[in-house]
Amino acid sequence: MSVLLISRFDPDEWVRALVAHLPGVHLRVYPDVGDPAAIEVALVHRPQPGLLRTFPNLKAVVGLFAGVDAMVNDPDLPDVPFSRMVDPLLTRDVAHYIVLHTLRHYREQPLLEASQRDGRWAPRPPPPAATVGIMGMGEIGGLAARMLLDLGFSVRGWSRTPKSIPGVESFAGRDRLPAFLGGTHLLAMALPLTAATAGILNRATLAALPPGATVINAGRGGHVVDADLLTALDRGHIAHATLDVFSPEPPPADHPFWRHPKVTITPHTAGDPRPESVAALAADNVRRALAGKPLLYPVDRARGY
Repeated sequence: MSVLLISRFDPDEWVRALVAHLPGVHLRVYPDVGDPAAIEVALVHRPQPGLLRTFPNLKAVVGLFAGVDAMVNDPDLPDVPFSRMVDPLLTRDVAHYIVLHTLRHYREQPLLEASQRDGRWAPRPPPPAATVGIMGMGEIGGLAARMLLDLGFSVRGWSRTPKSIPGVESFAGRDRLPAFLGGTHLLAMALPLTAATAGILNRATLAALPPGATVINAGRGGHVVDADLLTALDRGHIAHATLDVFSPEPPPADHPFWRHPKVTITPHTAGDPRPESVAALAADNVRRALAGKPLLYPVDRARGY
């Protein structure tokens, strides 16, 4: 019986890391599947829809990434235990991205860069006090919130259920979303993509932000209604948007985001799993699956993450 690695990343590095934690386990790398009936566990990152159903004896699916929305939405996903990855280094990397671009906007770096391009010496006054709001207060959002608190920001968080982080004002549920947005000057997205959060950054929610607010999306491209964000940028209600994720990825060559003066694009680089960090947890879940034990960080398919 075999374990199959399905990933868009360089397989050699992953195989070396995984084999070190899985002595005696036969690890195959897609598309070298061998006998599909021999595959018991799939280690996956964005497998093509319908692929996992071709393994009749699959016991579990072990995700290598924090985001699992594509797999949850696959109607052919086998009814077997399914886990997501909670990687401390990836969590730190995405939190760093949120902090980096929060500071970039707070200190008005895009305006300073524009002044340099125009050959203008244009000092800026000290920035006023600002509140950072984080949508999604899981591992990533919670760590980013604590980092921003340490930098002296006022921080508030919005999530599906109430969270308790000392120093962070907590808002939970759709009915509290307008109040959360109304006091947020720098908005960072760190939500999972679910049926409840798809399109959550739209005309109404953008309008609820104070004039001149900025947006940082390190969650999923499906959170944003692109046309509504572009309208808010063009009207000046949103001062700038930094976007790391898109739907689809990459955006089409003619998409307005590419050349918009108030948009910063990064190519989904806020955080990727590192084999040396992820391998131990992935291997633990493989051993659990082969032994018929519950997986760590199981995905709730009804909830979407």
